[in-house]
Amino acid sequence: MVVAPGAAGGATRLRRALFVDRDGTLNPDLHYLKDAERLELFRGVGDALRIAREHGELIVCVTNQSGVGRGFYTVDDVASIHRRLNELLGRSQARVDAFYFCPHTPEQGCPCRKPGTELFQRAARDLSIDLASSAIVGDRVIDIQAGQKLGLLTGLVRTPGHEQEVDREVAAAGVVADLAADSFAGAVARVLLRG
Repeated sequence: MVVAPGAAGGATRLRRALFVDRDGTLNPDLHYLKDAERLELFRGVGDALRIAREHGELIVCVTNQSGVGRGFYTVDDVASIHRRLNELLGRSQARVDAFYFCPHTPEQGCPCRKPGTELFQRAARDLSIDLASSAIVGDRVIDIQAGQKLGLLTGLVRTPGHEQEVDREVAAAGVVADLAADSFAGAVARVLLRG
């Protein structure tokens, strides 16, 4: 942990965080998921997040949810999905500590939509996170781009069944993650090796 000066002369302990994407990273991307009961986790996600938390990582999910802006589902639907996600993670004694999501469409050009960094910066302020010692794991170029802008260790998951799509996207963008793995659990294990 890093100690930073507090507002009143005291010290604030900054925490290390593992930022994670949601759809395609923790769970299959069902494209505009509205019904929380349809949510499933990829194999190994719960155990990986439990181990990360045991290693002192704060788990923060940052996700683009343009389905809200498109009128496909509501903010309440997103909250229900996040509650369900933590329910499922609870079976492995794991959880996401905080969720941040962007409800806007890409056309709106908002700074909170990844690869924008506003939600990460908000989380860092809200939760006293030391970005310099934190990491992100996601399945898209935009996750890696956001992480690189913030100086995070970046991990790319080559989601099973979508490896070629991910590889094409990465090649087209010319983006190179610090590490890559064929599963979320594999990516988290490599992140934790950073010490």
